[in-house]
Amino acid sequence: MELYQLGYFIEIARQRSFTRAAGRLNMAQPALSQQMKNLEAELGTPLFHRGRKEVQLTAAGKAFLPRAEALLIQAEAARAIVSDVAHLRGGKLSIAAIPSVNACLLTEVIHRFNEQHHQVTLQLIEDSSERVADCVESGLADIGFLQLPASKSAFKTQLLITEPFVLLIGKSHALAGQKSVLLQQLSAESFIFYNGRARDTALECCRKAGFEPHIVCESGELGTVRALVAAGLGLAIVPRLAAGSLPASIRTVAIREPKMQRQIAAVWQKGSALSPAAAALLELATDLLSQGSCTHDA
Repeated sequence: MELYQLGYFIEIARQRSFTRAAGRLNMAQPALSQQMKNLEAELGTPLFHRGRKEVQLTAAGKAFLPRAEALLIQAEAARAIVSDVAHLRGGKLSIAAIPSVNACLLTEVIHRFNEQHHQVTLQLIEDSSERVADCVESGLADIGFLQLPASKSAFKTQLLITEPFVLLIGKSHALAGQKSVLLQQLSAESFIFYNGRARDTALECCRKAGFEPHIVCESGELGTVRALVAAGLGLAIVPRLAAGSLPASIRTVAIREPKMQRQIAAVWQKGSALSPAAAALLELATDLLSQGSCTHDA
């Protein structure tokens, strides 16, 4: 049973005539009659009493008419929904991102996206790179923003930025006036570690510099890390994205050696094309990064 056959059937029922229905449908009457014979054969029963002057519905035809009308209404509604999603006039976009990307990059990206496509509903999931990957792989998120590496077998990836790590220091600290430091200079300092893959990178680099860092606190909340640094509890080694829009109580100091950096990428399910909404969001993120809006030291 085809949708166009339902449309033909409904028009014949309305016009009570194959001739008038064929004229309204801009098709030859024999072709219309054949389509109805095919439909009746598929349903296994006649739908029309074919009189000389007028066509009447059989009992089966009368029962079928409201259901045929409902099916066409549902089909049209489905087409409209698909069209809205394809043209960003509706639908939902679920985004998963690590906190630093969300705090700096995605806040502005989402603002711009909402201005351009306000009819698309956005859902944001903020978590670690591992959890972001899980959300995308499971389909809970349409697109994710995480720190590489990501599984090549599970995802398509687009590299967005390679960024260095920097040191956050309270303004009263002795090193606050320095432009850069060697990591080995910090062996006697206390640290607040920012959880996730950023933590693993910082810990590995401290060990390469010859010391085991004295960690006084760990947190996955960027605001908490900053507040503890500002309070003088310790220093924090964070990606540069996490050092944007700092309060006056915190200074940023570059780390000369060892070289510390990470790669941020957008990921989506391998074998699947990005939805129009996700593609539009990714394009906005790429444009924002190309303008250098989130790649400067705070």
